[in-house]
Amino acid sequence: MSGSDSRAQRPTYLLVDGENIDATLGMNVLGHRPSPEERPRWDRIAEFASAVWDNQPVNPLFFLNASSGQMPMPFVQALLAMGYRPIPLAGASHEKVVDMGIQRTLEAIADVDGDVLLASHDGDFLPQVEALLDGTRRVGILCFREFVNSKLAELSGRGLQFYDLEEAVGAFTTALPRVRIIPIEEFNPLRYI
Repeated sequence: MSGSDSRAQRPTYLLVDGENIDATLGMNVLGHRPSPEERPRWDRIAEFASAVWDNQPVNPLFFLNASSGQMPMPFVQALLAMGYRPIPLAGASHEKVVDMGIQRTLEAIADVDGDVLLASHDGDFLPQVEALLDGTRRVGILCFREFVNSKLAELSGRGLQFYDLEEAVGAFTTALPRVRIIPIEEFNPLRYI
């Protein structure tokens, strides 16, 4: 990979698997459906995506399941106001339309110049993420590190970077009740006293 000068106008594609982030937050972190104040601040995630790699322009894509024929219009309008491009997908009840849409988008990105940040914990994207780790681009996962798919985690040795949604990204306004392994260099005792 060459220096940051050659990447000055290179985009970062931010793909958000909102269903996965919401389910992981609710089931694994909180133990209940997240209230509005417990949900991530999507604007902060887009800002992080821009800042993390040389303040590159970001193309933020938010994938939604609209198979019911309904869209959460207040949420869609909020995403639009934050600069996201909502992608409402529909299909049969047995189809994982959000995963299918993200997989196809990751495959399409493999043929264009750009770096990739994927907000998900899902192993369904393993082949597409692995294909992007070709040495020509930066690829990262925005997640709760302790819940990321183990096969994705194994790709760190090939250059896949992981950014914790709470600690690195700062996507939450309140501390989450997480129990996780903390590298000593990241330990902040003030969080516990």
